[in-house]
Amino acid sequence: MDLSDQQLDMLKEMGNIGASHAATSLSQMLMSEIEMTVPEVAVIDISQIDQYFNEEISAMVVFEIQGEIEPAGYIVYHVPRLSAIRLTNTMLGSTDEDREFSELDESAIIEIGNIMISHFLDATAELLGVVMLPSPPMMSIDMALAAFENILAQVAVDINEIILFSTELKSKNNDISSTIIMLPEEKTLRHILQLLNNLINPEI
Repeated sequence: MDLSDQQLDMLKEMGNIGASHAATSLSQMLMSEIEMTVPEVAVIDISQIDQYFNEEISAMVVFEIQGEIEPAGYIVYHVPRLSAIRLTNTMLGSTDEDREFSELDESAIIEIGNIMISHFLDATAELLGVVMLPSPPMMSIDMALAAFENILAQVAVDINEIILFSTELKSKNNDISSTIIMLPEEKTLRHILQLLNNLINPEI
């Protein structure tokens, strides 16, 4: 789907609002001030995902989007290994960044993903005036491209494009990169764009 500059701007604003709420909730969870850059937004064809994901070990927490727009698609919280370790170190009181993921790390990442995506969907749903809720989370730790392809193999039904909301989070001691990835069904993407357009042009 070819999107206009205005439609991309609308998605960026939606992502900005959702990610801001998610970052605020993360700050409260970690009891540490988290600053967030305005997220970069990209809508990419699903056949081009190898241009955006590499072989870096990453954690991905996956949710089905439920609520009023069903079946809506999926949403994923993606965190590269070092950023994930830094996040869990903050939760677990550790400073060791040169280690493998433990079961405690995995539990902490699922909890962080749950908080981030719940608040992201809450904020965007409130903006759009619809109900969007996350399903219980699923988790994958693997090379990013392999993990994402595995997710697509399990969930890709009528999903042709993905929306990347790339964020940079900065805490007092660490920089953390993460991406919120929306995999909407095509009719859901059109519905979201229509709702955003209605906000800007309510007379139409």
